[in-house]
Amino acid sequence: MSGSSTSSMNGNVNSDGGKGIDGRVALVTGAAQGLGEAIARHLAAEGFAVAVADLDADGAGRVAGEISGKTGRPTMGIGVDVTDEAEVTVMIERTVAGLGGLDLLVSNAGILIAGPVEEFAAEQWQAVMNVNLFGYFLSAKAAAQIMIEQGSGVIIQVNSKSGKKGSYRNSAYAASKFGGIGLTQSLALELAEHGIRVNAVCPGNLLDSPLWTDSLYGQYAERWGITEAEVRQQYIDQVPLKRGCAYEDVCRVITFLASDGAAYMTGQAVNVTGGQEMR
Repeated sequence: MSGSSTSSMNGNVNSDGGKGIDGRVALVTGAAQGLGEAIARHLAAEGFAVAVADLDADGAGRVAGEISGKTGRPTMGIGVDVTDEAEVTVMIERTVAGLGGLDLLVSNAGILIAGPVEEFAAEQWQAVMNVNLFGYFLSAKAAAQIMIEQGSGVIIQVNSKSGKKGSYRNSAYAASKFGGIGLTQSLALELAEHGIRVNAVCPGNLLDSPLWTDSLYGQYAERWGITEAEVRQQYIDQVPLKRGCAYEDVCRVITFLASDGAAYMTGQAVNVTGGQEMR
């Protein structure tokens, strides 16, 4: 297996180029770690050639290399700031040139900054909107240009249960995710005539993700004066199925939405919340 590095966006192609065995190419943003990484790995295992894109270019290259080594699928690591239209355009161009096309965009890149509204710094609020909503728009816009030409494609946004119901002291994140569902529905209406389906996936709390284990448990434990284990249990108790959302739960739904089995589904925001959100 050989790799090369071209472009100012730190793109690395692994394996022998071309498409996956089923002829489909996927691009996943925010895929250097966490849920995005899990999605990229899962799609490759399902037969996709995968472009791994992330602000962390080195991390994207590492994940792409590991996926290629494990699955033998063509992969590509791309460094990108999804809030910069020029970089997003190059991301799409490099994916098409390096992997032979673009059949699936998973817009997963996102950030979470929380706080009470009266103390929320305006620039932090705007940063959440820029990545979570504007970044989704730019990625979908660039992908749609390719998909319209070929007359087919699937766009999936990784949203949140916070896109369905307001979130306490989390106004920026919830607003960005509510907006994401509106954008998903609007794109679905606009792109249907071109054979392009657009859906969103709304996970529940990923209680084993780095966001929780490295940050939120400690923050909430300190704020509430309880242990991290008690924090975790409180969140589990809110879920009818009595467990947190796992990466695999989300990956399976994304794989289904990307497949021909979901050929009559567009404009949907599918809950993956263990029953915690049902609307």
